[in-house]
Amino acid sequence: MADIHTGESLNIRYYASGMYDREALDRLNHLLRCHYTNDVKTIDVKLLDLLCDISDIFGRYKQVQIISGYRSSAYNEYLRSLGRNVAKHSLHLLGLAIDFVIPGVSTYKLFNSARSFAVGGVGHYSKFVHIDTGRIRYW
Repeated sequence: MADIHTGESLNIRYYASGMYDREALDRLNHLLRCHYTNDVKTIDVKLLDLLCDISDIFGRYKQVQIISGYRSSAYNEYLRSLGRNVAKHSLHLLGLAIDFVIPGVSTYKLFNSARSFAVGGVGHYSKFVHIDTGRIRYW
């Protein structure tokens, strides 16, 4: 997994033998921090599990590129001020949403794969897919 804004990447196992590894989760939370403020938020493990499940469909060794993980309220407001299509109460603010791509895999295929899990929201955009662990909905 790599953050396209910071250039940082991480290849880590955060779940093994029926248990989550707290240190590994902390490292993932840091990777998925708000790149604008460097604020770190705990990312929902159900969201991480969903992202891994989607990634596994296309090959565990393809790198997931993160567009946006946690988003601070300051960064969210900044994006809104630029006229970006960003929800005022975005689930990114709560650590419940991730926008991502997998190079070599169309966003349409990613969207359909994410939908097949019926977990939270899935949004299709031209350059990325949004997933979250809110209520089930698709756009």
